This record gives sequence, structure tokens and C-alpha cells, in this order.
Amino acid sequence: MLITVRFRGVLLSALLLSFVRPPVSNAQDVEPFKFFRDYVGLKEDQIATIRNGKAIARVIESRTSDEVFVFGSVYVQSTPEEYLKLASDIGELRKLPNYLAIRKFSNPPQLSDLEGFTLEPEDIKELKNCEPGHCDVQLPNEAMDGFKQSVNWSAPDTSNQVNRLGQKMALEALERYIQGGNAELGTYRDKHHPAEVAETFRSLLSRSKALPVYLPELDRYLLDYPEARSENIQSEFYWEKVNFGLKPTLRIVQAIVYRGPRSSDPAYAIAVKQLYASHYFETALDLTVCVRDQNNPERPGFYLITLKGSQQAGLTGLKGGIVRKVAVDRTRSSLERALGAIKQRLESRAD
Repeated sequence: MLITVRFRGVLLSALLLSFVRPPVSNAQDVEPFKFFRDYVGLKEDQIATIRNGKAIARVIESRTSDEVFVFGSVYVQSTPEEYLKLASDIGELRKLPNYLAIRKFSNPPQLSDLEGFTLEPEDIKELKNCEPGHCDVQLPNEAMDGFKQSVNWSAPDTSNQVNRLGQKMALEALERYIQGGNAELGTYRDKHHPAEVAETFRSLLSRSKALPVYLPELDRYLLDYPEARSENIQSEFYWEKVNFGLKPTLRIVQAIVYRGPRSSDPAYAIAVKQLYASHYFETALDLTVCVRDQNNPERPGFYLITLKGSQQAGLTGLKGGIVRKVAVDRTRSSLERALGAIKQRLESRAD
């Protein structure tokens, strides 16, 4: 699984400044520096910080207040292959403090895969009175109706009933997505303004102008799964319980690994696409890209680049603006710490 703080979990070399720096005219066209300048808007001192091995994360301007985009990067003296091993190690992901539980789905997914996929007691109480436009758990209408009609709310085993039904609904929703793609992601109706997940995700992805330029295959796959196919892409499904907000959140995600077929391509791109979240995130995508150090091919080294994008409920208005600032600052600082920790772990393995 992917080491992102889904987090789950975006975007897309040079000598360190203590050595000889390439001429500016040449550096303008070398990746990832061109990407840093043209698509992220980094200044020369920020790029120098990354080249010197220090993790940096910054907030990228969004079109609306409910969108959040955070970029981060660090230079790692290791190989992209070692990062992929680390990012795919579910045992390592369990060690992160944000993760309360995580499990990979079988192929094909089974109901038994969802053991441990359980709601918090407060969420279970909320489900009893959920109505369209007023619910603390993100759900479509049919799910709200299902909980109301199928659960005996006066029985002593209410929690077990709710969790069993929730697991069944989650499995059915994943199976629909595997067959029909984004069109099957449904519509959240827990707030006053319904959120159609497929359209929300398409809008979020359109914010990244660099993705179709640098990774067109991955861009098509994210939008047109399962019709879009590529021999350079593999994907798996996970569920996770994470605690990156005010309350634990259940998520179902698709983890996608792209391998660059040419030496000029990024070595790997790892996308974590949210399919469902019980709170906060109406849609989310974490993209991590490994770009080999083109100026030092004789020694291992690569640029680890991450872009985290999401659309979140509750970030508009006066109160929402305060919540947004806290959420954005927390995301930026946690990404910077995570990149530093990944660098340390990978470089310690290389010693």
C-alpha cells in the first residue's frame, strides 16, 4: 500500500548547491525543475532547498474554498525501486500514527475482507436519524434508507447490525465501481448541497494541468477506469480507518502504480484515489511521483514529489474558513514531516 497520509495518496536532478550548479539556461529545461517552476510556481531558493535534501511542502492556490491542494517534494539518496517497496508495504503503513486499521481487498473482493470495517459509536447513533441534507455520515439516500429500514434500533445488538449492513453496502459499492467505474460512485446527500462523486472527482483532476502533460496514460486511467487499460499500470483496492480530522474516518481507496516505460519518463507514479469516505472528503487523490536524478546517473538518487488534492465539505462560510485554515496548515505540515521521514528511512536502508 502507499505511504501517503490518506490518506490516502499529488504530482510529478541536479548537484547539491555545495557542488557545481548547472547553468540557469540548461536548468530551465531539466526535470523536475521545469515542473517545479512552470506548474508549481516554486522560486529558485525553494528549488535549492529541495536539491539540498530538505523536504518542502506548500499550499497551492485552489479555485474554490472547498478545494485543498498541497504540494511537497524532497531529494532522496536511494532508488525509486526502494521507495516502491516501502510504499507497497502494508505493515509499514500500519505503523503510521494516522492509521487505525487498513486491509487489502482480495481479487475479487470478499465480504470477509471487511472484517474490522466498523463505524464509531457516535456515527452509529447518528445513522438512526439521518435524513437527506442532514447527516453527520457521508451517505447517498439509498444507504440512509437502508439503515433505517433494516436495523432494529431497539435491539441490544444495534452496533453489530449496523456494521454488518455497512460492510455489505461497502462491498456492493466497490463491486459496482469495478464494473462501471466513476459513474457508479454515487451521490452524497448528507449535506444541503448533494455531491456527485464522479463529477466532483473529474473537477478535482482538471485542476492538475501537469498530469495529462507528464502522465497521460495515468490521467486517462483515473478518469476512464475500467475501460482505460495499460500494460504500464497495476491497481489494487484497500479499506482503511484513519484519524486525520476531528473523528476517525472510514475510506475505500484504489491504489494505482504506473511504471514509466522510457528512461525519460518518471520512474513511478503512485496514485491513491478515494472511492468513499465516511467524513470530510467528498473526493480525494494523492499522487506521488519518483523522478530519477538525471544529472547524477552514476549514483542512486531521485526526487520524491507529492501532490495531495481533495474537495471537502464544511470549508465555506465564516466558520468554514477557520476550519479550512486549520485543515490546510495541518495537511501541509504533516506532508512535510512525512516526506522527511520517508527520506530518512530510505537513506538509512542504503547505508
